[in-house]
Amino acid sequence: MSSDRSNTQNGSEQKKANSDSTQTSMSKKTEAITPEFEGDLINKIVSKFGDKVIHVIYIRPGRTKILVPSHEIVQVASFIKDTLGFDHAESVSGTDYPKDNQIEVIYHLGSYSVDKLSSQILALSTRADRNDSRLPTLINIFKSVEYHERETFEMLGVYFEGHPRNERFLLPEDWADIPPLRKEFRIKGR
Repeated sequence: MSSDRSNTQNGSEQKKANSDSTQTSMSKKTEAITPEFEGDLINKIVSKFGDKVIHVIYIRPGRTKILVPSHEIVQVASFIKDTLGFDHAESVSGTDYPKDNQIEVIYHLGSYSVDKLSSQILALSTRADRNDSRLPTLINIFKSVEYHERETFEMLGVYFEGHPRNERFLLPEDWADIPPLRKEFRIKGR
């Protein structure tokens, strides 16, 4: 009976060892799946600015996202446009992180001029302090951010320094409440 019990224990231990081995090899496979083209783009950015400046959030086929400090975003955006060929911002969005006391602004960059980049979206993101939400504008690099930065200013309260028109265009002129995409915003009467 004791030999049956030890066989059962050995079988359980072997199954667990096999499971751990499979998980380890799956993790290794996942790490090794970085798409070559996208990985090459990110490597060029990291080689130029270093991994202390460029924080890679994800690399997927056709989609990559990096996070950079706000004081570096103009230099990184210029490099991405001039060297890599991403020639326009398709959109600018933002996310409020009250627990971190930050607002993240994300520029979704694409290319009309480089065929290999036509299906690529590079998400260039940075964060600002919620209490003093100021970021440098990218309008001198990507003209297409004009209205997107204005919307982010209005809806999240991020002021873009150097932008010629940080003013309302969606909300009423007399809007006196907090920006509506901040987490603490509540519709009156609810």
